[in-house]
Amino acid sequence: MEKPPVVRKGQPVYTEKQLWEKYLALTYELLKFIKAEEIDLFLQLVDQRQELLDRMKAVPEAQRDFSSTPECMAMREQIKPMDMQIMYKARTWLNKSRRNNAQVRNYDVTGYGASASLFSREY
Repeated sequence: MEKPPVVRKGQPVYTEKQLWEKYLALTYELLKFIKAEEIDLFLQLVDQRQELLDRMKAVPEAQRDFSSTPECMAMREQIKPMDMQIMYKARTWLNKSRRNNAQVRNYDVTGYGASASLFSREY
């Protein structure tokens, strides 16, 4: 006899279909927040989606009645291009952030940063 899925205290139990619907909704939200460059919220949603994915993987094989349906396949097809956009936007944001950090470091090294304040110069 299979053991029931482990559910954390206070964590509701969802069907596989409900988990996939939540995964799709979180993917939409991820795309929305990365486009808006709301990185803190984006990272929180990434964590939530990972937790959801872990829950989806924990569904016993005997209860996986949705993942092989045409409806689930259609959801996966919706998710794929969004995931590609999310990855592209995240890479773009990361590269932009790295450039900005390099500019700040160069600013400090050339003597224009806070460490080169008029108040710290000797006259």
